[in-house]
Amino acid sequence: MAIPKDFPRTPFAILDPDCRWYPGKQLVKSMGYERLLPPLVYQLRKEVKNWRDSGYKGASKTSKSLLTWWFDTVHKSQLEGGNDFQYFFAQREAIETIIYLHEIAGIKTSKDLLRFTTNEDVSVGMLREDWQRYVIKMATGSGKTKVLSLALAWSYFHKFYEKNSTLSRNFLLIAPNIIVLDRIRKDFDGLKIFFEDPVVPDNGYDEKYWRDDFQLDVHIQDDVNITHKTGNIFVTNIHRVFIGNKKVPSPDDENSMEYFLGSKPVANTTDSTVDLGEIVRDIDELAILNDEAHHIHDEKLAWAKCILDIHNNLKQKNSGLSLQVDVTATPKHNDGSIFVQTVSDYPLVEAIAQDVVKHPILPDAPSRAKLKERKSIKYVDRFKDYIDLGVQEWKKVYEVNKKLGKKSVLFIMTDDTRNCDRVAKYLETFYQDLEGSVLTIHTKNNGEISESQTGKKKDVLDELRKQARDIDSWDSPYKVIVSVMMLKEGWDVRNVTTVVGLRAYSSTANILPEQTLGRGLRRMYPSENVEEYVS
Repeated sequence: MAIPKDFPRTPFAILDPDCRWYPGKQLVKSMGYERLLPPLVYQLRKEVKNWRDSGYKGASKTSKSLLTWWFDTVHKSQLEGGNDFQYFFAQREAIETIIYLHEIAGIKTSKDLLRFTTNEDVSVGMLREDWQRYVIKMATGSGKTKVLSLALAWSYFHKFYEKNSTLSRNFLLIAPNIIVLDRIRKDFDGLKIFFEDPVVPDNGYDEKYWRDDFQLDVHIQDDVNITHKTGNIFVTNIHRVFIGNKKVPSPDDENSMEYFLGSKPVANTTDSTVDLGEIVRDIDELAILNDEAHHIHDEKLAWAKCILDIHNNLKQKNSGLSLQVDVTATPKHNDGSIFVQTVSDYPLVEAIAQDVVKHPILPDAPSRAKLKERKSIKYVDRFKDYIDLGVQEWKKVYEVNKKLGKKSVLFIMTDDTRNCDRVAKYLETFYQDLEGSVLTIHTKNNGEISESQTGKKKDVLDELRKQARDIDSWDSPYKVIVSVMMLKEGWDVRNVTTVVGLRAYSSTANILPEQTLGRGLRRMYPSENVEEYVS
């Protein structure tokens, strides 16, 4: 794969559409160009560049004010001696593209996006949403959550300040599982991200009282207490908004009151049994923000059906979903093709080249030459060379990072829970310094910690999640995590320096290798100008 020779090595530089990564000839030949680059992206990059160069000509006053505040205003660091805050260009291009599509291109539904591609394989049948849905493709560790915060603030202020705005001041922020939800909670609870980052302008900027007007209540999971019909952020995992199996009321019911008067409203929205799906279907305006959105790869899945159901309920009130923004590093269908709705792309290759993430490296050639998958029915014996080399590579950097105050973590991914236990036992038995330092976590197929597999109760499972989240800390006794699908997404610790994959990576979608590698890509020293590596 090729990075142009004059490709900027700083993530803050504005990138020219003709100076970006492109797939190598062999990959184009074997997979097809449309499988490697989102079909809308190149044309959109050019149009957004021209719009940016024009000073955002045609944008509303609110949008132009926000874009100028975010990207053309110096934001002093809150840390003494720290560098001034800047958004990465990838984050800038993503939100610029969303605003351009809404305000300048006048996109109303996903079908309208067809004008940005000449790819004959892209058809209207691939763009079924009759609302604005935009997929943002960004490498793991490049700041997808920041893009969500910018999109949310833009929608809110646009609706607040612009007459006849069709956007929203209510937001459903969805995570695929508890691990991702916990990460999002840290940023959005108490509106933390909006003020720690320069998302909300200062009062008085462009003659508006932005901070005074940014009135939002954050509702986490079942902790819902709606006091206003607008100004709500519902932060939840998808299971809280699934379409339930509730029976449709009928005039033949023994008690026909619900048929004639409608379903009984939720009496106490702070109950642990609160139906968040019912609540978000009951409000009059809504935008949806999806993190780790590669889960929505099939309109037959419950997640996609749930979003459609919410939209249809809003249409009955003469509105509909105002906006859907999906962020993911791997927006791919099961056959490996990219989501057609992808409108902005910051690929892993560019993130590596700009030191936004760690540089993946292989062990040296002599070490790799010694690797053999042995003929044995015993899993550990078969992969012993790979496990041992992983430990050796990890130990090389452990002492180096320890002197700098950081703990290096080894991540080993196996093929099933029994082999997970066997590898963990081998590590603690064969390596005395790892005794008591290996965290083993069993999972379901979707990567969530499994109660049925572990036989553990909820409080123990919650503790396992906490241990996985806190493994970077010296307060944690663990240095190694061994698991199956666990942590393939949403596990955003920074100190993984070595990844050992002991399972097949042959699915058609081919997203598991990148997701597994992604667990080690987040930088340990993000504010320092040094190259970091993951082996």
